[in-house]
Amino acid sequence: MKPLLLVNENFPAPALRRLRADGFDVVAVTEEMPGASDRTVLERAHELGRWLVTFDRDYGELVFLHELPPPPAIVYIRQEPIPPDAPAEWLAGLLSDPELQSGCFITLGSKAIRRRALPAAS
Repeated sequence: MKPLLLVNENFPAPALRRLRADGFDVVAVTEEMPGASDRTVLERAHELGRWLVTFDRDYGELVFLHELPPPPAIVYIRQEPIPPDAPAEWLAGLLSDPELQSGCFITLGSKAIRRRALPAAS
């Protein structure tokens, strides 16, 4: 089963369209809550039980240092010069892994994937 996604405002529109075309259920901050603060976006992902996908590394600080309740998972895509639809390809590859589980802060780049367990939600 594919996880439900919430993509941050900085997620490219071509990648959003491709994820939806590939059958992912995606809520986009640009459509639902443009201009929302990082805290608000994080709270919304947590409330909806959606994986947060972002290019903004500040979410790690919010969950690990400020101990805000995390969503099921956070996928941080490293800023690299990439085509606008590449994030969708990377995500589809990541999410097709049958051993992938929620509960992680995932750093996703073109050459590497790192996972760190999220703190338990209270």
